[in-house]
Amino acid sequence: MEKAKESLVYKGVAERLTLGVTRILENMPGVVDVRLAEREPAEKRSLLSWEQKNTCILPEDLRDFYLTTDGFTLTWAVKLDNECVPLGCMTINGVAKLCPLLQPVSLFSLPNAPSLADLDWEENNSDGLAPGPSLPHFDSRSRIFELDSCEGNGKVCLVYKNCTPGVVAQQSEIWFLDRSLCWHFLTSTFTSYYRLMVTHLGLPEWQYSFTPYGPSPRAKWASLYRPLTFKSEPMTTDPSGDAHLNQLDPIKAFKSRAKVSTPKKKPTTQGSSGSAAKSQGSVGKNVGVKR
Repeated sequence: MEKAKESLVYKGVAERLTLGVTRILENMPGVVDVRLAEREPAEKRSLLSWEQKNTCILPEDLRDFYLTTDGFTLTWAVKLDNECVPLGCMTINGVAKLCPLLQPVSLFSLPNAPSLADLDWEENNSDGLAPGPSLPHFDSRSRIFELDSCEGNGKVCLVYKNCTPGVVAQQSEIWFLDRSLCWHFLTSTFTSYYRLMVTHLGLPEWQYSFTPYGPSPRAKWASLYRPLTFKSEPMTTDPSGDAHLNQLDPIKAFKSRAKVSTPKKKPTTQGSSGSAAKSQGSVGKNVGVKR
């Protein structure tokens, strides 16, 4: 009896945690094997230990998330030719796996061995880049922690920028690091990222929708299961400054289809000249008769 109550309680928590996406997936044609891994809430002392170890303060929404469940994993598959093919995967690493992206340099490493810090651009070379948030750095100026490995297609990271050694970092953002080690901004809060992940149903390479080049052709077939999403793009403007996508001219679009009355034809000049000649001839005849 107690186990049944616990399962019902967890089912209600899972329903709120997934925003009802499990029911949506189960009702989609062709979708099978929807699985949500059950996890216990994280302990407060583990969160405090993580903050002390990494000299960072967890965002309030991420802290509340971990106090609800220590990580998150939801997977689902599709049935193709009587075979179950894994497709969607939504993952948030637990506190224990929220590890720094940049591991400390080992004592046994070569002194001139290349590292990710060598990939950082100098500030002078950042001219001409598109305006937006400043990029994270691979050196001590940023503290980066892995939220999701994206099944080897990149990494979703919790990033603290403008860090000072020995000073506790507080402001964080969510960034995506693609396979070419380029940074792409996702959201400013964990809650916004979580909603994005659930909205895209964890489809393969969905994070690449926020990059200039988009998902790979291998992952585009999964767009069959992609939900309707809205992506804001800069609107074009006309010289008057009014934003528009399509301008409709009602005068041209809704023309009256009533028949236009054609004007009556005037008599031709040839007919009038002929009648004038006839009248002159008759006048001449009358003059001759009088003579």
